[in-house]
Amino acid sequence: MSTESDIREFLASRRAKVTPQQAGLPAYGGNRRVPGLRREEVALLAGVSIDYYIRLERGHIAGASEEVLDAVAGALQLDDAERAHLYDLARAAAKRPARRAKRPRGPLPDSVLRVLGSITDSPAFIRNGRLDILAANQLGSALYSPVFPTPTAPTANIARFQFLDPFGHDFFPDWEESVNTTVSLLRTEAGRAPHDSELTGLIGELVTRNEEFRTAWAKHNVRLHHTGRKSFRHPAVGVITLDFDAMDLPAQPGLTLTAYSAAPGTPDHDTLQLLAAWAATENAEPATQPSDQHKR
Repeated sequence: MSTESDIREFLASRRAKVTPQQAGLPAYGGNRRVPGLRREEVALLAGVSIDYYIRLERGHIAGASEEVLDAVAGALQLDDAERAHLYDLARAAAKRPARRAKRPRGPLPDSVLRVLGSITDSPAFIRNGRLDILAANQLGSALYSPVFPTPTAPTANIARFQFLDPFGHDFFPDWEESVNTTVSLLRTEAGRAPHDSELTGLIGELVTRNEEFRTAWAKHNVRLHHTGRKSFRHPAVGVITLDFDAMDLPAQPGLTLTAYSAAPGTPDHDTLQLLAAWAATENAEPATQPSDQHKR
Protein backbone atom coordinates (compact mmCIF):
# COMPACT_ATOMS: atom_id res chain seq x y z
CA MET A 1 0.00 0.00 0.00
CA SER A 2 1.28 3.50 -0.87
CA THR A 3 2.07 6.24 1.62
CA GLU A 4 -0.66 8.38 0.06
CA SER A 5 -3.21 5.64 0.71
CA ASP A 6 -2.01 5.27 4.31
CA ILE A 7 -2.35 9.02 4.88
CA ARG A 8 -5.78 9.18 3.27
CA GLU A 9 -7.16 6.24 5.23
CA PHE A 10 -5.55 7.28 8.52
CA LEU A 11 -6.93 10.83 8.41
CA ALA A 12 -10.36 9.66 7.27
CA SER A 13 -10.51 7.04 10.03
CA ARG A 14 -9.52 9.57 12.72
CA ARG A 15 -12.05 12.09 11.38
CA ALA A 16 -14.79 9.48 11.63
CA LYS A 17 -14.06 8.99 15.35
CA VAL A 18 -14.68 12.61 16.42
CA THR A 19 -18.26 13.83 16.73
CA PRO A 20 -19.22 17.51 16.33
CA GLN A 21 -20.17 17.55 20.01
CA GLN A 22 -16.72 16.31 21.01
CA ALA A 23 -15.18 19.02 18.85
CA GLY A 24 -17.40 21.73 20.35
CA LEU A 25 -19.37 22.23 17.14
CA PRO A 26 -23.13 22.30 16.70
CA ALA A 27 -24.56 19.20 15.02
CA TYR A 28 -26.91 20.68 12.46
CA GLY A 29 -29.78 18.39 11.54
CA GLY A 30 -29.97 14.65 11.81
CA ASN A 31 -29.00 13.67 8.27
CA ARG A 32 -25.24 13.69 8.49
CA ARG A 33 -23.76 11.36 5.90
CA VAL A 34 -20.50 10.81 7.80
CA PRO A 35 -20.13 9.22 11.25
CA GLY A 36 -17.78 11.91 12.54
CA LEU A 37 -16.60 15.30 11.41
CA ARG A 38 -16.98 16.57 7.88
CA ARG A 39 -13.86 17.69 6.04
CA GLU A 40 -14.96 21.31 6.18
CA GLU A 41 -15.35 21.04 9.96
CA VAL A 42 -11.81 19.71 10.34
CA ALA A 43 -10.57 22.53 8.13
CA LEU A 44 -12.41 25.06 10.30
CA LEU A 45 -10.99 23.62 13.51
CA ALA A 46 -7.47 23.44 12.07
CA GLY A 47 -7.60 26.96 10.65
CA VAL A 48 -6.91 25.93 7.06
CA SER A 49 -8.96 26.18 3.89
CA ILE A 50 -11.29 23.35 2.97
CA ASP A 51 -9.44 22.88 -0.32
CA TYR A 52 -6.12 22.58 1.49
CA TYR A 53 -7.46 20.06 4.01
CA ILE A 54 -8.99 17.96 1.22
CA ARG A 55 -5.58 17.94 -0.44
CA LEU A 56 -3.99 16.75 2.82
CA GLU A 57 -6.55 13.99 3.28
CA ARG A 58 -5.96 12.81 -0.26
CA GLY A 59 -2.39 12.08 0.77
CA HIS A 60 -0.64 15.21 -0.47
CA ILE A 61 0.90 16.00 2.87
CA ALA A 62 4.59 16.20 1.96
CA GLY A 63 4.81 19.99 2.06
CA ALA A 64 2.74 20.51 5.21
CA SER A 65 4.47 22.49 7.93
CA GLU A 66 4.76 21.37 11.54
CA GLU A 67 2.25 24.08 12.46
CA VAL A 68 -0.31 22.67 10.02
CA LEU A 69 0.29 19.10 11.18
CA ASP A 70 -0.12 20.18 14.79
CA ALA A 71 -3.33 22.03 13.92
CA VAL A 72 -4.77 19.00 12.12
CA ALA A 73 -3.72 16.73 14.99
CA GLY A 74 -5.48 19.04 17.42
CA ALA A 75 -8.64 19.23 15.29
CA LEU A 76 -8.78 15.43 15.09
CA GLN A 77 -7.98 15.08 18.81
CA LEU A 78 -5.09 12.72 18.11
CA ASP A 79 -3.36 11.10 21.06
CA ASP A 80 0.44 11.00 21.37
CA ALA A 81 0.80 7.81 19.33
CA GLU A 82 -1.50 9.07 16.57
CA ARG A 83 0.24 12.45 16.45
CA ALA A 84 3.64 10.78 16.11
CA HIS A 85 2.24 8.50 13.42
CA LEU A 86 0.95 11.50 11.45
CA TYR A 87 4.44 13.02 11.55
CA ASP A 88 5.97 9.71 10.46
CA LEU A 89 3.58 9.56 7.50
CA ALA A 90 4.43 13.14 6.55
CA ARG A 91 8.15 12.34 6.64
CA ALA A 92 7.58 9.26 4.51
CA ALA A 93 5.57 11.29 2.00
CA ALA A 94 8.36 13.87 1.81
CA LYS A 95 10.97 11.11 1.65
CA ARG A 96 12.68 12.58 4.69
CA PRO A 97 14.33 10.21 7.18
CA ALA A 98 12.62 9.77 10.53
CA ARG A 99 14.12 11.67 13.43
CA ARG A 100 15.63 8.58 14.97
CA ALA A 101 19.18 7.42 15.28
CA LYS A 102 20.35 4.93 12.67
CA ARG A 103 19.37 1.45 13.72
CA PRO A 104 22.41 -0.74 14.36
CA ARG A 105 22.68 -4.12 12.72
CA GLY A 106 24.41 -7.25 13.91
CA PRO A 107 24.51 -9.05 17.24
CA LEU A 108 23.29 -7.43 20.42
CA PRO A 109 26.16 -6.13 22.58
CA ASP A 110 27.35 -8.44 25.32
CA SER A 111 26.62 -5.72 27.89
CA VAL A 112 22.93 -5.70 26.87
CA LEU A 113 22.76 -9.49 27.10
CA ARG A 114 24.35 -9.39 30.54
CA VAL A 115 21.73 -6.93 31.73
CA LEU A 116 18.98 -9.12 30.30
CA GLY A 117 20.45 -12.23 31.93
CA SER A 118 20.72 -10.47 35.29
CA ILE A 119 16.92 -10.21 35.45
CA THR A 120 16.19 -13.49 37.17
CA ASP A 121 12.77 -13.12 38.84
CA SER A 122 10.84 -11.68 35.89
CA PRO A 123 10.31 -12.84 32.32
CA ALA A 124 12.11 -10.39 30.06
CA PHE A 125 12.94 -10.17 26.38
CA ILE A 126 14.21 -7.79 23.72
CA ARG A 127 12.24 -7.25 20.52
CA ASN A 128 12.42 -5.08 17.46
CA GLY A 129 9.62 -3.12 15.81
CA ARG A 130 8.59 -6.12 13.69
CA LEU A 131 7.94 -8.02 16.95
CA ASP A 132 10.82 -10.43 16.41
CA ILE A 133 12.09 -11.70 19.76
CA LEU A 134 15.85 -11.14 19.54
CA ALA A 135 16.82 -12.33 23.01
CA ALA A 136 15.19 -13.46 26.25
CA ASN A 137 16.23 -14.42 29.75
CA GLN A 138 15.40 -17.88 31.09
CA LEU A 139 11.95 -16.92 32.37
CA GLY A 140 11.21 -15.01 29.19
CA SER A 141 12.15 -18.05 27.14
CA ALA A 142 9.88 -20.18 29.33
CA LEU A 143 6.93 -17.77 29.09
CA TYR A 144 7.20 -17.47 25.32
CA SER A 145 8.24 -21.07 24.73
CA PRO A 146 5.33 -21.72 22.32
CA VAL A 147 6.48 -18.79 20.18
CA PHE A 148 10.09 -19.85 19.73
CA PRO A 149 11.22 -21.40 16.46
CA THR A 150 9.89 -24.63 15.09
CA PRO A 151 10.77 -26.31 11.78
CA THR A 152 7.86 -24.47 10.14
CA ALA A 153 8.54 -21.11 11.83
CA PRO A 154 12.30 -20.46 11.88
CA THR A 155 12.01 -17.01 13.46
CA ALA A 156 10.41 -16.14 16.79
CA ASN A 157 7.96 -13.48 15.70
CA ILE A 158 5.04 -12.71 17.99
CA ALA A 159 2.69 -11.52 15.24
CA ARG A 160 3.34 -14.44 12.92
CA PHE A 161 2.79 -16.88 15.79
CA GLN A 162 -0.37 -15.13 16.93
CA PHE A 163 -2.10 -15.06 13.55
CA LEU A 164 -0.67 -18.02 11.67
CA ASP A 165 0.23 -20.67 14.23
CA PRO A 166 -2.63 -23.03 15.20
CA PHE A 167 -1.77 -22.50 18.88
CA GLY A 168 -1.64 -18.70 18.62
CA HIS A 169 -5.29 -18.09 19.45
CA ASP A 170 -5.16 -20.26 22.57
CA PHE A 171 -1.96 -18.62 23.87
CA PHE A 172 -3.60 -15.18 24.09
CA PRO A 173 -6.85 -15.54 26.11
CA ASP A 174 -7.72 -11.83 25.83
CA TRP A 175 -7.84 -12.31 22.10
CA GLU A 176 -9.49 -9.10 20.90
CA GLU A 177 -7.27 -6.87 23.03
CA SER A 178 -4.20 -8.82 22.00
CA VAL A 179 -5.09 -8.50 18.32
CA ASN A 180 -5.58 -4.75 18.66
CA THR A 181 -2.24 -4.39 20.46
CA THR A 182 -0.23 -6.43 17.98
CA VAL A 183 -1.71 -4.79 14.90
CA SER A 184 -1.41 -1.29 16.38
CA LEU A 185 2.27 -1.87 17.16
CA LEU A 186 2.95 -3.06 13.62
CA ARG A 187 0.98 -0.14 12.16
CA THR A 188 3.05 2.25 14.30
CA GLU A 189 6.28 0.65 13.14
CA ALA A 190 5.15 0.78 9.51
CA GLY A 191 4.84 4.55 9.86
CA ARG A 192 8.31 4.80 11.38
CA ALA A 193 10.00 2.47 8.90
CA PRO A 194 7.97 2.47 5.66
CA HIS A 195 10.88 1.10 3.64
CA ASP A 196 11.70 -1.87 5.89
CA SER A 197 11.30 -4.72 3.41
CA GLU A 198 11.13 -7.38 6.13
CA LEU A 199 8.37 -5.46 7.89
CA THR A 200 6.34 -4.91 4.73
CA GLY A 201 6.85 -8.57 3.84
CA LEU A 202 5.52 -9.66 7.23
CA ILE A 203 2.51 -7.35 6.99
CA GLY A 204 1.77 -8.53 3.46
CA GLU A 205 1.92 -12.14 4.59
CA LEU A 206 -0.45 -11.52 7.50
CA VAL A 207 -2.90 -9.44 5.45
CA THR A 208 -3.02 -12.15 2.81
CA ARG A 209 -3.34 -15.13 5.13
CA ASN A 210 -5.43 -13.96 8.08
CA GLU A 211 -8.80 -12.22 7.91
CA GLU A 212 -8.72 -10.99 11.53
CA PHE A 213 -5.39 -9.30 10.93
CA ARG A 214 -6.67 -7.83 7.66
CA THR A 215 -9.74 -6.38 9.40
CA ALA A 216 -7.75 -4.90 12.28
CA TRP A 217 -5.09 -3.51 9.92
CA ALA A 218 -7.74 -1.58 8.01
CA LYS A 219 -8.66 0.36 11.17
CA HIS A 220 -5.32 2.26 11.08
CA ASN A 221 -5.00 2.21 14.88
CA VAL A 222 -1.62 2.97 16.42
CA ARG A 223 -0.41 3.00 19.99
CA LEU A 224 2.50 3.51 22.36
CA HIS A 225 3.08 0.40 24.41
CA HIS A 226 4.99 1.20 27.59
CA THR A 227 3.07 -0.35 30.45
CA GLY A 228 -0.04 -2.43 31.09
CA ARG A 229 -1.25 -5.97 31.78
CA LYS A 230 -1.17 -9.00 29.53
CA SER A 231 -2.61 -12.49 29.87
CA PHE A 232 -1.20 -15.76 28.56
CA ARG A 233 -2.49 -19.31 28.51
CA HIS A 234 0.73 -21.24 28.97
CA PRO A 235 0.70 -24.97 28.15
CA ALA A 236 2.58 -25.84 31.35
CA VAL A 237 1.12 -23.52 34.00
CA GLY A 238 -2.25 -22.36 32.65
CA VAL A 239 -3.54 -18.79 32.52
CA ILE A 240 -1.29 -16.09 33.97
CA THR A 241 -1.83 -12.33 33.91
CA LEU A 242 1.25 -10.16 34.35
CA ASP A 243 2.08 -6.48 34.52
CA PHE A 244 4.53 -5.37 31.87
CA ASP A 245 6.90 -2.46 31.46
CA ALA A 246 8.51 -1.81 28.10
CA MET A 247 11.64 0.31 27.85
CA ASP A 248 13.33 1.57 24.69
CA LEU A 249 17.07 0.94 24.51
CA PRO A 250 18.60 4.34 23.62
CA ALA A 251 21.90 2.83 22.49
CA GLN A 252 20.04 0.31 20.31
CA PRO A 253 17.47 2.41 18.40
CA GLY A 254 14.37 0.50 17.44
CA LEU A 255 14.76 -2.14 20.14
CA THR A 256 12.61 -2.53 23.26
CA LEU A 257 13.23 -4.45 26.47
CA THR A 258 10.01 -5.74 28.02
CA ALA A 259 9.82 -7.19 31.53
CA TYR A 260 6.83 -8.86 33.19
CA SER A 261 6.03 -9.03 36.89
CA ALA A 262 3.31 -9.97 39.36
CA ALA A 263 2.58 -8.50 42.79
CA PRO A 264 3.79 -10.79 45.62
CA GLY A 265 1.06 -12.75 47.34
CA THR A 266 -1.21 -12.87 44.30
CA PRO A 267 -2.26 -16.03 42.42
CA ASP A 268 -0.39 -14.76 39.36
CA HIS A 269 2.80 -14.47 41.41
CA ASP A 270 2.36 -18.06 42.51
CA THR A 271 1.88 -19.08 38.88
CA LEU A 272 5.01 -17.15 37.92
CA GLN A 273 6.96 -19.12 40.51
CA LEU A 274 5.49 -22.30 39.08
CA LEU A 275 6.70 -21.19 35.65
CA ALA A 276 10.18 -20.63 37.06
CA ALA A 277 10.17 -24.14 38.53
CA TRP A 278 9.02 -25.55 35.19
CA ALA A 279 11.76 -23.64 33.38
CA ALA A 280 14.39 -25.04 35.75
CA THR A 281 13.04 -28.56 35.32
CA GLU A 282 13.03 -28.18 31.54
CA ASN A 283 16.53 -26.69 31.68
CA ALA A 284 15.26 -23.83 29.52
CA GLU A 285 18.21 -21.96 28.09
CA PRO A 286 18.00 -18.20 27.65
CA ALA A 287 17.10 -17.53 24.02
CA THR A 288 19.85 -14.98 23.42
CA GLN A 289 20.59 -14.09 19.84
CA PRO A 290 19.30 -17.03 17.83
CA SER A 291 21.40 -16.97 14.68
CA ASP A 292 18.56 -15.90 12.38
CA GLN A 293 16.84 -13.46 14.73
CA HIS A 294 19.32 -10.67 15.46
CA LYS A 295 18.79 -8.74 12.26
CA ARG A 296 17.23 -5.36 12.89
